[in-house]
Amino acid sequence: MKQEKPTALEARNIDKYFYNPIKTQVLKKISFDIPKGEFVSVVGKSGCGKSTLLYILSTMDTAFSGELWMDGELISGKPANYLAKLRNEKIGFVFQFHYLLHEFTVLENIMIPGLKLGKYSREELEHRAMEKLRIFEMEDHAMKKAYQISGGQKQRVAIARALINDPLLIMGDEPTGNLDQKNADIVFNKFKELAHEFGQTLLIVTHDQDFAEGTDRIIEMEDGKIIKGHSSGREE
Repeated sequence: MKQEKPTALEARNIDKYFYNPIKTQVLKKISFDIPKGEFVSVVGKSGCGKSTLLYILSTMDTAFSGELWMDGELISGKPANYLAKLRNEKIGFVFQFHYLLHEFTVLENIMIPGLKLGKYSREELEHRAMEKLRIFEMEDHAMKKAYQISGGQKQRVAIARALINDPLLIMGDEPTGNLDQKNADIVFNKFKELAHEFGQTLLIVTHDQDFAEGTDRIIEMEDGKIIKGHSSGREE
């Protein structure tokens, strides 16, 4: 009998309403789980609720009903300061725009979430940041200022930064949306390597069908509901 992997993230009956100006339901009974080490993409037309769902799953939006579990812990209903610490410790974010600080070096940019968490010394963080840069073959650029590297390189640095605290989950919102095909392929291949060689769990919202097709599982959304990909190949 195949042993089930521990679950990184689980959503149970998530409902979300907007009240502007009338009450509109934007997410309807969203339920799914993501085992540790799985590379999952979320697809669907614009306005289907993908980004709204990502904000809830990342604990940045707490105005919803239903349950959210992370690493076996019920986190819906927890206070804001608890969730802020949880986010920094357990979630790495990669967005469409890299949000690097141009006046800092590549190395310093990667260290920022680690300095904020305060778990490691600066020396240890420098060592860890260099390790992450090596994964992306960017170690030779460590001392360059962020404005001195290309757009594709900046996005790779942004992913390295997301990894600095060894998060439970990497969450991405259109991380290849601003990249040309060559750099989009590099980023995708690095995500795949992180999942399959390093056991990293990834949840990526994307419009890129080719990107989605290469992931372990596609969760497809339509009109605020999941229409495909609820479970990880297990009986529901």
